[in-house]
Amino acid sequence: MSEYFGGDAATQAQTAGTWVRWSDRAPIEMVPGLGFFPVVGANVLVNFVTFEPDTEAPVHWHDEEQITAVVEGEIEFELDGETRTIGRGDAVVIPSNVPHGARSRGGTALVVDVFQPPRQGIVDAMDA
Repeated sequence: MSEYFGGDAATQAQTAGTWVRWSDRAPIEMVPGLGFFPVVGANVLVNFVTFEPDTEAPVHWHDEEQITAVVEGEIEFELDGETRTIGRGDAVVIPSNVPHGARSRGGTALVVDVFQPPRQGIVDAMDA
């Protein structure tokens, strides 16, 4: 375990990180009821996503690899034609360009999406 928390002093960064309070930001609303709160690093993007009841993120695909984890509530998640209801503690690994989408049914949900590299469509929406 000590190897995990240790590090070679010669590789230690000389720059500081950034503190972000994502929940204080205004959401990017891609479709009504679907709020995006992205946090972007040099090589990864984490997107906190809020679903209002009966909201759909349409089926789509993109070059970036994605991992989706449900923090609160439940969503129906479609991955490459298969649909499952997932809730707190569930995660989905989505390879590059695999069709996927999600929808909430009757309740709200909070989901965390991780993209590597940063999802260009979200970065572009942040700049708009």
